[in-house]
This record gives sequence, C-alpha cells and structure tokens, in this order.
Amino acid sequence: MPDNASSAGPPTRAATIEDVAQHAGVSKAAVSKVIRDAYGVSDRMRERVTASIAALDYRPRVAARAMRGSTATIGVQLPQVDNEFFTRILTGIVQELNASAYRLIIAPMADPVSGTAALESLYDRQVDGIIAVAPAVPQAWLEGLARRVPLVQVGQHDHPQHYDVVVGDDDAGARLVMEHLFDAGHTRIVHVTNDERILVEPRTDPHPRRLRVYESMMRERGLEPDVIRIDSSDHDTRHTVIDLLDRATPPTALFAGHDSLALAALEVSAERGVGAAEFAVVGYDDVPIASHPLIGLSTVDQHGQEMGATAAQLLLERIGGRHDAQRRVFSPALRVRATSGSGPAGSDRTL
Repeated sequence: MPDNASSAGPPTRAATIEDVAQHAGVSKAAVSKVIRDAYGVSDRMRERVTASIAALDYRPRVAARAMRGSTATIGVQLPQVDNEFFTRILTGIVQELNASAYRLIIAPMADPVSGTAALESLYDRQVDGIIAVAPAVPQAWLEGLARRVPLVQVGQHDHPQHYDVVVGDDDAGARLVMEHLFDAGHTRIVHVTNDERILVEPRTDPHPRRLRVYESMMRERGLEPDVIRIDSSDHDTRHTVIDLLDRATPPTALFAGHDSLALAALEVSAERGVGAAEFAVVGYDDVPIASHPLIGLSTVDQHGQEMGATAAQLLLERIGGRHDAQRRVFSPALRVRATSGSGPAGSDRTL
C-alpha cells in the first residue's frame, strides 16, 4: 500500500457554512451574502470570508446538496474528447447507466495537467458520484475528494482506501507486444511513448509501466533499449518517425505507447512506401479504427467498453452505500493484424 494511502487517516467531513462563519468571525448571513455576491457587502468583509472559504476548502454548494438530496447526476472526467479509447470507456459508462435514473455531466481536461480543475468542477455541480478517467492527479488528492463524494478512478494503478479502481494489466499487455515482436525475429525495436517526466503521477501512470517492461525484456535478450519520449503538447510524432526511418540503421519494429502514436507512425511509413515487412508497428488500446481493413493495426485491446461499464457498476454500488475499496484489473489481449508483418492476420494472444 503506498505511503500516502496508508496515512490518509479517517474520513473527514466537508466544511459547512457554519464553519466558515465561525472561522471568519461573522454571521452565516454574511457568509451567504459573500457567496451570492449580494449588494452591500464591504470589501473587508468579502476578503475575510473569502480567506476563510479558501482555508477550510469550503464548497458553497455542499449544504444545498445535503438539503436537496440526490441530484440524479453522475460526473465523468475525461482527459481528452478526441481519443477513441476514452470514447470506448464513455460508451460503456453510458450503456451501463441507461437503465438508471442518472444523467451524465462530462468534464474534459483542458490540458494534460488540469485533472484537479475538471474534477472540482464536477464536485461543485453537486453530482452524486464521479468517474475519473486517467485523471493525472496524485492518489492523495483523490483520497480527499473521495471522502466527500463517491468516486471510481479508471486507468491509474492506485491502491486506494476510499475509492475504487478499474485498470488494465499494463505489464501483461507490454509483454504480449514484446513477445510477439521477438517471435517475429525483431531485435531493433524502438519504443515511442509519452514523456513520463512531465506526468503528474508517473508512479501510477500506465505508460511508465509499459516502458519498464519494454526495457527489461530488451535487456534480458542482450539488446539495448531504444526509447523515444513524446511530449503530447508538441504533436511531434511524425517528425520522430521520419528521423527513425532516416537512420543509417533504422529500427525494424516500433512499439507505440498508445494507438494515436502508432497511427501517426503508420501515416509516415505509408508516405515513405515502407511496409510492415520492413517496419512493423504495434499500438496499444485497440481504438475502433485499428481494425479497419485498410489499416489493420496490431494493438493491445484493453477492453475499454467493459472497463467503463464496470466503473459505472462500482459507482452505483458506492452511491448505494458500499464503502470498501475495490480494484478491478482487466487482462489485455493482443490483436495481431497486418501492421506487425508476421503471424496470421486477425489472430489474438493473451497472457
């Protein structure tokens, strides 16, 4: 159990308007006026109450939530709206909740490090529960949020006390890729992945786990790892692949940390007239377009739709009163298609 989880302590109640009033040394009515931005509030009063709200981490609408009861809404935080893997997760959530009375509020992250802002916006909208998809926030921060609202996290390898986790077995998935490429005779294998040095929580992020497996399996065979880190904000994948293919001794295979990277690599190799026999490409996530017959991307299926449905099931249980933390790990499957240049097209492998 990570240190920050084991020392989290007992659940704490959310601050109330009474707490803010006492902290600021004013009446509840004065606090209410500041919150509502009512006419006639002095600057001094506003500063005093605002400072107390910040110090106590008070959410002005928590009291209204308690008075009104369920809002019949569930919040879903997404890292991106244009990533088809996250769309698969969302599809599973929607299908699972179709028979319920809940409506969804979706909060996409504005950038790779804005997970806290997206989650706080959902909490402030008084949702009855939150599904956080690859939120890129520390586990300790999520523990604090989960003490105040039912929470399920999808995608990070947390071991929490106050929320549930749905995650893929990234170690097994990376092993499937590497074993497939080794079996096909590849030794010059490059791994293109997200730059873990800019991640908020690299310890629990899936991409560093895949990277570690790649490096370990290369070294086990006496091969030198060849890692290219991509800063997603630069969108520099195309130039990276061009540089790889322009090497005096280019790699014969590329293991991409996710399918968006793999598809960019395929675009460049197609423009160069380089086929799978010369440059095999394997991705990760199995986005819908990967199985298109004109693409045939070999990739790891994380069962995103099932992950989303499971997250929704767990959240409904939490809203219903369950408090114990549960962790569901999905076993991946390798979908072998045309781009890895060996093995029967369409065959699958699992660990």
